[in-house]
Amino acid sequence: MAQASATYALGMCLAVPMQVESIDGFTCRCEARGIHRDVSLFLLQGEDIAPGDHVLVHVGYAIQKVSAEEAADSWELFDEVLEADA
Repeated sequence: MAQASATYALGMCLAVPMQVESIDGFTCRCEARGIHRDVSLFLLQGEDIAPGDHVLVHVGYAIQKVSAEEAADSWELFDEVLEADA
């Protein structure tokens, strides 16, 4: 019996840490490095999210609450990658 072979493309998703500024229902206004975005909280309905908290944002959705330290660590790594690429 012949085996079927498949080729899979490997990809990577990127979530950006942002700080919650305000919340209106399932939408929050977030900021990171001077950039402001409206972000959906729909995927974090069970989480206690408040202004000042940090969330990871992927394609307009908050996907995880993180600490301020985790957010800062992520930005530090992003800076290193961008610096190495320059």
